[in-house]
Amino acid sequence: MKRVKLVIAYDGTNYHGWQMQPNGLSIEAVLNNALSSLLKENIVVIGASRTDSGVHALGNVAVFDTENRMPAEKICFALNQRLPEDIRIQSSCEVPLNWHPRKQNAKKTYEYKILNRKIDMPVGRLYTYFCYFPMDIKAMRRAASYLIGEHDFKSFCTVRTQAEETVRTIYDLTVERGSDDVVTIRITGSGFLYNMVRIIAGTLLRVGTGLYPPEHVEEILDARNRQAAGPTLLAKGLTLIRLDYETELERVVKRGNKHWEYQLVQAEVPEKKKAYLFINHCEKDEFDRLLTRLVHQAVRNGATWVYVCDKEDDRIVPGKAYGYYSFTFAHEMLEMQKPVCSGATDLCGQAGLLEAEVKKPVCSEEADLCGQVRLLPLQRAELSLFCRGLNETFFSVPNSATITESEIEGWLANDKWHLYWIALCHKRAGVLVLEERGNGVLIDSIGVFEDYRRQGLAKRVLAMSEALAAAWGKQEVILQVSDANIAAYTLYKELGFSVKKSISRWFMAKGWLKGEEE
Repeated sequence: MKRVKLVIAYDGTNYHGWQMQPNGLSIEAVLNNALSSLLKENIVVIGASRTDSGVHALGNVAVFDTENRMPAEKICFALNQRLPEDIRIQSSCEVPLNWHPRKQNAKKTYEYKILNRKIDMPVGRLYTYFCYFPMDIKAMRRAASYLIGEHDFKSFCTVRTQAEETVRTIYDLTVERGSDDVVTIRITGSGFLYNMVRIIAGTLLRVGTGLYPPEHVEEILDARNRQAAGPTLLAKGLTLIRLDYETELERVVKRGNKHWEYQLVQAEVPEKKKAYLFINHCEKDEFDRLLTRLVHQAVRNGATWVYVCDKEDDRIVPGKAYGYYSFTFAHEMLEMQKPVCSGATDLCGQAGLLEAEVKKPVCSEEADLCGQVRLLPLQRAELSLFCRGLNETFFSVPNSATITESEIEGWLANDKWHLYWIALCHKRAGVLVLEERGNGVLIDSIGVFEDYRRQGLAKRVLAMSEALAAAWGKQEVILQVSDANIAAYTLYKELGFSVKKSISRWFMAKGWLKGEEE
């Protein structure tokens, strides 16, 4: 068994859309019949975008499963011999058996074309909407700017069920007039609601002909009422240009508008199956819906554990149902502080750790502060090894971030950051990351490798960090810890650290992914 991906172009004029219909011919039905005949199997394709009756495509995507031994890349050529001339397969290739064209993250690009001249032109009449009123392209562009970003597009779609989620993201929306009098509205988004592009085109057309001022588009968005927007233009002007599938998961998704703002951190989803959601701002009436949507998005992207922090308020209710999910309290992130004691400066001096040396940063012969424990500054040649050691050490620590080599390069280029190997008897036993912050030093990370734990290294390195803070003229040492990390929290208390403030409270989603359509 193998799964084959097809990229399909078609003229939708003679078809009742993509999906099979009881009352007319569809693209899906034609493909099923042609593939079944070619491969001598009962083939059923799964399409990425179910275009409406009369809509065209240059790059729609579909998959099907087959036992046939014909090479996947050859299928497009053989299949085109059996298809009508208004449908052509542009390419075919094998994909993993679990690859689904509607469940992969993708950017979809559509174009809507309007022929704008005094008299219609019969050539191209099947692919453009005709408008003889003059159109103000600059006004249409200003209006389009209100639609870019993540919004609730309920005003711009035909809602089929009350439960339908109407939030979508538009990445790009342009309006251009060609030398052939064709105005092209090109739109790229995370996905589109039923009739969404055609209603946006109809609304921008009203702006272009002077019926709406550009600013009215924002009012239409806020109304969340289909009756507030312009007409649904004819299907013949719409073409699905392409789908660009995500090759790797977006590490951090940042979205916001005047109603909400958030960060969804997915860097740890591929390896740890963990996602972190920071809700920076959200209006009260939007909160439950935003929480439900984003947790579900993280789970669909592969997260088993989703941790959520409401930074604006404490509105998450444990046990309450948010769609498929409920929440339990997970942990609280605390900031702890310790004043730099006068003895730290003496320790620094005894070790030969001069202030001028540690600000450079220091050379490989830096200081031996506690017996055989040494701090060796990170050299660029060992960046990859350091990155791997840092991530492996903090793999299971609550709220630990997966760090990339490019991020470490950024730290090295910033003289406020100091990165060290923890060396024990000339062997690398862990990693230390410090950041100068105002009158203090933040201990970003102290990580002792597994083979060197339970030897008191963390306690010694904390003392060494305080010595460095003293040498740099700082007054306090700061660190952050989860109250769920009992061992670390207890150690810090024993060494004189006290809780300065609560940074954040975290809740963990509990639930499951169900009801996903095939």
